[in-house]
Amino acid sequence: MTTFTRREGLVGGALLVVGGALGWQPLTAFAAAPYQVLVFSKTAGFRHDSIPAGIQAIRDLGAANGFTVTATEDSAVFTASQLAAYKAVVFLSTTGDILNAAQQTAFETYINGGGGYVGVHAAADTEYDWPYYGTLVGAWFHSHPAIQQVTARVEDRTHLSTSHLGTTWVRTDELYNYRTNPRPNVHVLINLDESTYSGGNMGDHPIAWYHAQGSGRSFYTGFGHTIESYSDQAFRKHLLGGIQYAAGVGATPPVTSIEGEAFTSQSGVQVAGHGGASGGQTLGYIDNGDWAGYSQVNTSGKTSFSARISSGGAGGTIRIRSGSATGPILGTVAVPVTGGWDNFQTISTTLTGSGSGPLFLTFSGGSGALFDIDTFTIS
Repeated sequence: MTTFTRREGLVGGALLVVGGALGWQPLTAFAAAPYQVLVFSKTAGFRHDSIPAGIQAIRDLGAANGFTVTATEDSAVFTASQLAAYKAVVFLSTTGDILNAAQQTAFETYINGGGGYVGVHAAADTEYDWPYYGTLVGAWFHSHPAIQQVTARVEDRTHLSTSHLGTTWVRTDELYNYRTNPRPNVHVLINLDESTYSGGNMGDHPIAWYHAQGSGRSFYTGFGHTIESYSDQAFRKHLLGGIQYAAGVGATPPVTSIEGEAFTSQSGVQVAGHGGASGGQTLGYIDNGDWAGYSQVNTSGKTSFSARISSGGAGGTIRIRSGSATGPILGTVAVPVTGGWDNFQTISTTLTGSGSGPLFLTFSGGSGALFDIDTFTIS
């Protein structure tokens, strides 16, 4: 893997994670019992001078919102028994290679078993050689311009981390460019308007997002580089909402929503470009007998499926399966002809709730191209 090296003197930041996509329902707040949060700020590369301010801000948020904070830079805490005490782990401006193989395995088990991850700013500048972490954080750091003011666009104001914001958020921070656009695999909350500052290189530029990871939750925010961020009430509420989401205590669990083209295995299908689709792409070139698998989506307990589709072809049928392309069928939904590949509509069906493995979608219909899938939700 090619590694981008940060030059001495460039200022980094912290991280938080967010996931989701079309079709997510508003989050409903409820009171939670006291719980514990681990703040981890070990650095093996650039070290941010905002780390102490970040730790204190999270302690303050915990004191006011029912959770206690343990702050450490000792990676020895990453064992199954010690992590079990925490509802969420915040990677606060971590950088470089900070966990050994055994510690990585323990953290993977913790997240996949229902734990929460919050990445703040430079958490995206961490563990480049650990593929699981790249999926967890959503995208790795590529580069950044100088600290400057930006207008950020709030795509989703229903999440705990964004419900206090307007449709735009003007703030001053260090603004990361990422190696890849995370949008196909996460639910984007906020993106940057690159026309309002200098140095953006992504076009579509997510900066805060969240997503499900196994049975756990991941939230990331690219904001949080500056010391001043942690005394900014809007940013503190953004951070608090991310922690509450990751801990699974501030809201009802979200609906799992995925871009159709975010498959992890497939037969026959391809990614197709469509200007009217979420992220500009769909799962396309679907013929009779094709299938797509999504190892990041667990079907356990799921009772509802909906998809945003288009069809300028024959239409057909989607079967929702558990475990494999020939696994148990949880539900079936017909896909109508919509009159064109850019004419989207939403279809839905109930599921049996008996799933126990990763999601697979299988496709059937007449001859030739059948339909495209933009996004789908499973809850």
